[in-house]
Amino acid sequence: MDIPRHWRLKSQRYALVGEVCPNCDAKLFPPRDVCPECGAPAKTPFAFSGRGEVFSYSTVFQAPASHEEQAPYTVALVKLEEGPLITAQLTDVDRKDVKIGMPVEMTTRVLQSNGDRGAIVYGYKFRPVNSLH
Repeated sequence: MDIPRHWRLKSQRYALVGEVCPNCDAKLFPPRDVCPECGAPAKTPFAFSGRGEVFSYSTVFQAPASHEEQAPYTVALVKLEEGPLITAQLTDVDRKDVKIGMPVEMTTRVLQSNGDRGAIVYGYKFRPVNSLH
């Protein structure tokens, strides 16, 4: 990810901030211009709790070039307490211990780095609720 784009999206990488539709109260993540539920403008910011559960998951063994060092890693669909499903990498858990329904919480981790002198990009991942912090 280029640095200007990373800077613009910074607030979305350190907290789960989406929007709530003022018309139908749908919670949206990521933020959208229009509510997919009712079609109304959705501009009211909403801070998600960062807690949820694993809805589905898969382990990536052949990673794209930007994530080769992390393979194998587990990516999950996380159903947030507030309702939305989001995709995120799991951390602090062995892939053999991941279970559907497992409670997880958001944490900030390195998503990628561009060599020893390149930019380090941080963002959200999810870890089991009972993991050591």
